[in-house]
Amino acid sequence: MQGFVRASFCATYCAAALLSGGAAADEIQVNQVGFLPGAAKWATVPTGKAVGFSVVDAKSGKRVVTGPLGKPATWGPSEQSMQLVDFSSLRKPGSYRLQVTGLADSLPFVVARDAYAALNAASIKAFYFNRASTALLPKHAGPFARPAGHPDTEVRIHASAASAGRPEGTVLSFPKGWYDAGDYNKYIVNSGITCYTLLAAYEHFPAYFQHQDLNIPESDDKVPDLLNELLWNLEWMLAMQDPSDGGVYHKLTNKGFDGKVMPHQAQGERYVVQKSTAATLDFAAVMATASRVFAGFEREQPGLSARMLTAARSAWQWALAHPVEVYRQPADIHTGGYDDATLDDEFAWAATELYITTREPAFYAAIKAATLEARVPNWGDVGGLAWVSLAHHRERLTPAADQALIRQRIAGLAADLTGVWHGSPYRLSLQSKDMQWGSNSTALNQALMLIQGYRLGGDRRQLDAAQAALDYVLGRNPLGRSMVTGFGQRPPLHPHHRPSMADGIEAPVPGFLAGGANAGQQDANGCPPYASKLPALSYLDHDCSYASNEVAINWNAPLVYVSAALQVLTRAPR
Repeated sequence: MQGFVRASFCATYCAAALLSGGAAADEIQVNQVGFLPGAAKWATVPTGKAVGFSVVDAKSGKRVVTGPLGKPATWGPSEQSMQLVDFSSLRKPGSYRLQVTGLADSLPFVVARDAYAALNAASIKAFYFNRASTALLPKHAGPFARPAGHPDTEVRIHASAASAGRPEGTVLSFPKGWYDAGDYNKYIVNSGITCYTLLAAYEHFPAYFQHQDLNIPESDDKVPDLLNELLWNLEWMLAMQDPSDGGVYHKLTNKGFDGKVMPHQAQGERYVVQKSTAATLDFAAVMATASRVFAGFEREQPGLSARMLTAARSAWQWALAHPVEVYRQPADIHTGGYDDATLDDEFAWAATELYITTREPAFYAAIKAATLEARVPNWGDVGGLAWVSLAHHRERLTPAADQALIRQRIAGLAADLTGVWHGSPYRLSLQSKDMQWGSNSTALNQALMLIQGYRLGGDRRQLDAAQAALDYVLGRNPLGRSMVTGFGQRPPLHPHHRPSMADGIEAPVPGFLAGGANAGQQDANGCPPYASKLPALSYLDHDCSYASNEVAINWNAPLVYVSAALQVLTRAPR
C-alpha cells in the first residue's frame, strides 16, 4: 500500500483527470483494473454490425485471442442493446486491449496473479483515511496527511440518552472510530455490518491478510493490519456501551451535518444519542465475533477477547430487557438515522455469533433458525450474516445446529442469485430494483453471498457471478466507469466525502467505493441534472451527489471481502 500511495498516485490520477464522465453506450465496457489468470472474463459492447472481437497486447498490438460476440440483448436497467464478449480463454499475464470493428479500442486492462492485491489494500487503507481522533501523518497518509479532528473526549449525553447515572449534559469520552461516510459522525448500526464483514474476511481467509503491509501506524506490530485497523473502530464501539446496564448508544454525532471542511475545522458540539435495540444487538454480534478472532492474539492484546465477550453478553441481556427500543430521531438532531424497526434479524444475528463463540445451546435456540431467511445483507437486514457465520463454522457447531438447514439457506440464496446472473444480458445479479442507495455495495454483497455458496458447494458459476459483480464496480457498467477512487482509468473524481472536498488536493482520497447508480436521485434539486432517469444511468460524479457519489464504510467493507476472496479462491490455470 505504501507503494500505491507514494509511487502510483500521480500515474493513476493524472490520467484519470483527463477523462470525463457520462454514459458509455458507444464504448467497450470492461473491468479497468484487471483479471486473475483463472478468472472468468467478460466485456460488454453496444450492438452493432460486428460479429467478433479480438484481444490484443496493449504494447505490441499482437492479436492473442479472437472469438464471436454474444447475441444482442437489451438490459432493462439501462435500456441499452448490447452484446457480451467472453474472453475467459485469455490467461497469460500481461496488459491488453479489446478490439471490436466499428468501436474504439477498450481501455487497457491487465491479467495478473495479484490483480486485486493493490485494490484490496487500498480499500482497507480507506478506513485509515477515515479515522477520527488522530492526525494522519505524511509517512502513512502521503499527500492526504491532515491534522487530528474530533478527539471526542468531551462528548455530551443527549436528553434522549440520559439516565440516572448519566444525566443530560454529562460529559464523557468516546474517542477513535471511523467517520461513517461523507460526514463526520459515527454510527453503531452501520459499524455493525462493516466490522463484521471485515472480521469475516479475516476469519475466512486469514493467510491472505497475515503479512499484508498497509503502512498504518500499527504496521510494525504482530497483529495483521486488517485487524489493527478494525481495532480503531472496535475500541470506539466498546466505549459506546453504558457499563451500568449494557445498553449501547445509537450514534455519536453533531446536531447537524458539517459543511465542506476538514475534520480539524469542524468544531460543533458532539453528543451520544439514545440507546437502541438495533445498535445494542449489532454491537453484541460484532463483539462476539471479534472475541473469537482476537482470541488468537492474546499475547498481543491481553484480555481483549474476554472483554469483548463480556460486553457482548451484557448487550444481549440489555436487548432482552428492551426488545423494541426503536431509534427515533430527536427533533434537534438532523444527521443520519439508521433507524430500524424490524429487529428479528438483529436478534438472530447476535444470538448466532454468541452461539458460535460460546457453544451455549440457549443462544442457538434464540436464533429461531427455522424462521430465519437468508437474504443479501445490508445495514438494516443482517439475518444473512448469521447464515454466513453458521456456514463457515458448520464443522465446529454443536449437535443442536441444523446442518441441512444451513446448507439449504446458503445454497438456496446463491442459486437464486446465480439464476438471475445467468439470465441477465449483462451477466449480473443486479437488477433495476437494486439501483437504490449504495447499489454498488448491493452488487458486492450479492457477490459475498455467492461466494458463500461457492465455498459450500463448489459451483464455479457462483464464483463467476461474484467476479461479474466486481467487474461491474470496476468498469463493466453502462457508465464505463470504475467506481473506486484511484483505480481504473475513469474513477470517481468528486466523491461526496468531506476530506476529499476540503483538502485542496485535486484527486480524492483513494480506495473508496462510490455509492453508485440510484434511481431515486434524491439530490436532484441541489445538483446538476442527471444524464438520464434510467436506473443504471442515475449517477453523478459530483461532490453534491450524496445519493449516488457518497462513500460509506459499509459500502467499502464488501469490496475488501470480495477482492480478497476472489484473489484467494480463483484457481490459477494449470
